[in-house]
Amino acid sequence: MNKSLALLLSACFLLSACGKQEAPAPAPSVADAPPEVVEAPETRTVDVDEASALAAAEDSSEAVAPSADSGAAVQPSLRLGAANAGPPSVRFREGQHYQKLVPAQPTTAAPGKVEVVEVFWYGCGHCFTLDPAIESWKARGKADYIDFQRVPAMWNEATRMHARLFYALEAMGKLEQLHTLVFREIHVNNNMLNSVSRIASFLQPHGVSKDELEKAFSSFAVESKLQRADLLNRRYRIQSVPTMVINGKYTADVGMAGSEARLFNMLDDLAAHEHGG
Repeated sequence: MNKSLALLLSACFLLSACGKQEAPAPAPSVADAPPEVVEAPETRTVDVDEASALAAAEDSSEAVAPSADSGAAVQPSLRLGAANAGPPSVRFREGQHYQKLVPAQPTTAAPGKVEVVEVFWYGCGHCFTLDPAIESWKARGKADYIDFQRVPAMWNEATRMHARLFYALEAMGKLEQLHTLVFREIHVNNNMLNSVSRIASFLQPHGVSKDELEKAFSSFAVESKLQRADLLNRRYRIQSVPTMVINGKYTADVGMAGSEARLFNMLDDLAAHEHGG
């Protein structure tokens, strides 16, 4: 393999995302984790066609259901993103840099706001790598009219455990404080946080007792948000993370955009179009 080809393959790997078929290897289940989960090694990226790999790694893989509304709760107070004439972006092309979501999906953004959603998984190395740029964009880069939200992936028991952790932290008012630390605990300290006992040990120094955690884990608010996340994963037809969804109409990721910087430029362009700019 010549040097140019090697560099090209390396670049393609870096721009790839964590596919839906990416899952931890099987291990003995953890007794105190509701629901039961498995031990997981560090994240790897796999091709979206490797469905059999996920089935082997997880006893109960969650595939996208044929019907988006099958057995899922309906979102309250939804609205469709406002239409705007003209191309969404003069710099980026539909089908090349982003995809149009058909049909367009309802959003929960307030009037005058444009919803931008990141679908992510704490166990995804690409989500971990992108997260600092997202935090910077949230704090200093995005327009005031952008309503940024995160929705966790809901593919299997490993992703569902981390989704439950995400919403439990939100319910306890700890999400802003601990979101980045959860990523670091998994990807730097190699603690997958895949059981209640491991999560409780991690949260205890941050002022969260095991009783508080278990109460949040089983709360109605968390269960409702998990149902909504499952519904959105199906409606958005998520196959890899991180994936960005702009006003329920467009999906994009780093690979299609070409780089992190181009992704955020594209988010700004598409959001401005939806806002009427």
